[in-house]
Amino acid sequence: MISNSKVLALKYRPQTFDDLIGQNVVAETITNSIKADKIPNAYLFTGIRGVGKTTIARIVAKALNCPKGIENKCKDKCDNCDAITNSSHLDVLEMDAASKTGVDDVRELIEFSRYGPTSSKFKIFIIDEVHMLSKQAFNALLKTLEEPPQYLKFIFATTEVKKIPVTVISRCQRFDLSRIKSLELFEFIKEIKDKENGRITDDALKLIVKISEGSVRDALSLLDRALLSLDKDTELNLSSAQKIFGFFDKSQLIDLFELIFQGNEPRVIEIYKKIYDQGIEPKVFINDFLELLYYFKNINSLNLESTNFSINDNEFKKIKNLSNQIDPSTLILFWQFTISTLDEINIVSNQNLSIEMFLIRLIHLSSMKKKNNIERNPQNEIPQEFDKEEHSKTINQIKNITQEEKSNPEINTEIKSEKKLLINSLEDLIEICTNKKEIKLKYELEKNVNLVKFENNRIEITFNDSLDKSFVKDLSSKLFEWTGQRWIITFSQLKGEISINQKKKKIKQNLIDEVKKSEVYKDVLKNFPDAELVDVNLNKKKRNFLMTDFTKIIDKAKELESKMKESHQKIKEIRVEGVSGTNSVRLVLDGEGEMQSIELSEQIMKEEKTVIEDLIVAAHNSAKSKLKIKTTEEISKATGGLGIPGFKWPL
Repeated sequence: MISNSKVLALKYRPQTFDDLIGQNVVAETITNSIKADKIPNAYLFTGIRGVGKTTIARIVAKALNCPKGIENKCKDKCDNCDAITNSSHLDVLEMDAASKTGVDDVRELIEFSRYGPTSSKFKIFIIDEVHMLSKQAFNALLKTLEEPPQYLKFIFATTEVKKIPVTVISRCQRFDLSRIKSLELFEFIKEIKDKENGRITDDALKLIVKISEGSVRDALSLLDRALLSLDKDTELNLSSAQKIFGFFDKSQLIDLFELIFQGNEPRVIEIYKKIYDQGIEPKVFINDFLELLYYFKNINSLNLESTNFSINDNEFKKIKNLSNQIDPSTLILFWQFTISTLDEINIVSNQNLSIEMFLIRLIHLSSMKKKNNIERNPQNEIPQEFDKEEHSKTINQIKNITQEEKSNPEINTEIKSEKKLLINSLEDLIEICTNKKEIKLKYELEKNVNLVKFENNRIEITFNDSLDKSFVKDLSSKLFEWTGQRWIITFSQLKGEISINQKKKKIKQNLIDEVKKSEVYKDVLKNFPDAELVDVNLNKKKRNFLMTDFTKIIDKAKELESKMKESHQKIKEIRVEGVSGTNSVRLVLDGEGEMQSIELSEQIMKEEKTVIEDLIVAAHNSAKSKLKIKTTEEISKATGGLGIPGFKWPL
């Protein structure tokens, strides 16, 4: 241990393999390899923060260079070990890859490696956060890493091993350091607490273990903070520790959970507000809520030790009792609902309100599940006045009826057979979708599906990227419902026909092109050069263009043109008045929407400029609305009973 350091994480940093906790397998493997003189060219230590990667790297460097050997484990301090501990050894170079990422830095390292060790057996390079090296730097290191001089050893440490090239990993002896088990970490920090003469309860220490998530450095940093938070004569209990570290009592959350199922909305909101007033962030609350849901669902397969000190004995028993009264499907529904709320709180500006609404929705969700359970259970409908005999008879009668239905399936099949529909083609299917008002299915079939083959109870299709993911499931269920038979829907690699929508567009375009070639259409263009053909009428029975009397259409068009000219003149003469601000502003518009006059009262002239502008705009909008009504009436008089189907007139 480093006795002259005030920071606990450095003061109690392991100096030998015996001091390590939770990494016994790694320590034993490395020790055996050194004893057998089978030392790899490079070590690679990977794991989360604070599990001992850099610490083990230094211990390995000591074990390799200690003149007293691995057996003695440097119980009596030597110069080599002291220098490595203080990062001042000439032959042990520590490099932070986060600050030296380039290929030039690696080249300097390789150049330096050409010279042998000065005062020890091995020259050792410890590279921390090695995944930060650039691709070129890794490539420059490969040759030296694979065939280094006998005196040269590399030790790498990283938290993100996936970012290291496989070619580098394959040249190293890799050790994955696991998280420190909760019980081991608890005993470790409890021992340090006693050495530091700290007064902290076991519950507070367990909270530190939970927050640290298996990281020794995090646990020691939190312990350091806890020891400095209170006076020497004051003991740090769980309540004080929760305030210091921003965590709240799990019993509050369990009470909240119980009240949700009771449907007590005021108490639920009250408890949440108390939790929020303790400084708990909404995201932390949601994550703890998810953790509690996990315990409620799986409490029967867990023991107290496997909860990572998240809950105490009383909370464990309470969760176990409550979980027996809750439907597991409800808990799974709550889990999905809570996960979706995590995304929702990122959108809402006031996350606190979002959490309150989330809790209210859970209350209504649980009450809905209860209603559904009551409706599904027919025994709940039996009056309590019935004696046991009558009650059992009723149940038996219900069972007999059910049995009769099962024993006489032909009755149901006859009823169903009356409702069966025959579907022999894609057109039949689309027509049935229309009749059954399945608009979504109809849309998908017409726009996004290309038919390859339509056989008896089998549909083979191709589709485009816009096809809904649930299309096959929805269509299969509906086909079974309509026909009483199972249908097979398969996706084909063949091209298939064009979609129904594309067919309709193609037919329509062909008809329009055909009409544009006709003499009648050319005569229309002579009289009305701006006319445009946008659609044609189809005879639904014969699917041919309805070639009716175009001469009458042209006569009607000429009559319409003259009437429109008269209407246009009348519209010019229209005058409408718009009023706002209780007659404070009056303005008049002509038939073409031009302002003819405006009157402002003396009182309104005293108001601010913006107020006057708003009133003028309001009066103008009022006049425009009236003008629109009058012009529409005038135009309808002119065109009443007359029209040219298939043509759009530029009026």
